[in-house]
Amino acid sequence: MVEKELIKYFKSLGLDVHTSTKARGHLGFYLKKRIDISKNTPEERVIPTLLHEFAHYIHSVIEPSMEKTGGTLEVIFNQEDIFVIKKELLAVTNFVDKNSKFEKLEHHKQILKNKIRECESVIKNGYPDFMRSKKFKEFNRYIKKSNARYLLKYDRVKLVSGIAVKKVEMLSVDNIELDFPDMPKEFAAYIRLMSCRKKQARVSSKINRLNKYYNKPTELFARLVEGLYMDSMEVRMMAPVACRRFFQLLDEGYYKDLSVVFANFYE
Repeated sequence: MVEKELIKYFKSLGLDVHTSTKARGHLGFYLKKRIDISKNTPEERVIPTLLHEFAHYIHSVIEPSMEKTGGTLEVIFNQEDIFVIKKELLAVTNFVDKNSKFEKLEHHKQILKNKIRECESVIKNGYPDFMRSKKFKEFNRYIKKSNARYLLKYDRVKLVSGIAVKKVEMLSVDNIELDFPDMPKEFAAYIRLMSCRKKQARVSSKINRLNKYYNKPTELFARLVEGLYMDSMEVRMMAPVACRRFFQLLDEGYYKDLSVVFANFYE
């Protein structure tokens, strides 16, 4: 079985390999000569994930600071001009990991953007001079005396009042009209607009964080190694410059034990 032979080879190099952990919430994880493969990794993804994590190990051998810095493409490909190579590796990353396109997150972000426009349209019906970039004075005067002010910070709020007899009040952005029947619809729309803006900021922050992760040189390199196992012909076509340089260095022994893996486990 390829998986067992691959793991056996990794262990012969002094690597500690585990296939029954949670891998810190990922399919796989590499750190300090230890490879973890999540027990929840689909069977067809185990070998590509093993190769991906092994690529991190190889990278750490040729660039010891990789684990702290994420490495550099200049060292990985042993040359200064890596502009075209990086562009190709990003295409390979999108091919190997569909999540790297952020399609679901971008779709959610667009939905929130549309909701913000809808809320803004409702507000401008009553307050045509309203601008998101400026204070909504009429709303601010109203909200000071209303418990709805808590909804500007939280989408759902539980308010407890009273000493002898406690009164519990549940408030929600989704139920503004029920919770505050006297509130002008423009003000309800403004609360929802602010809620959507907070959600939009969180989505944008997540996209930026993931984008930084996917652009790390060590991740770009690992996905090239992974992609060449998944579909060598397709990857070679989408990344001709990167692959040409990669195989040149592989043949020269620059990638150390990775040449053995390619010779024995790649078709």
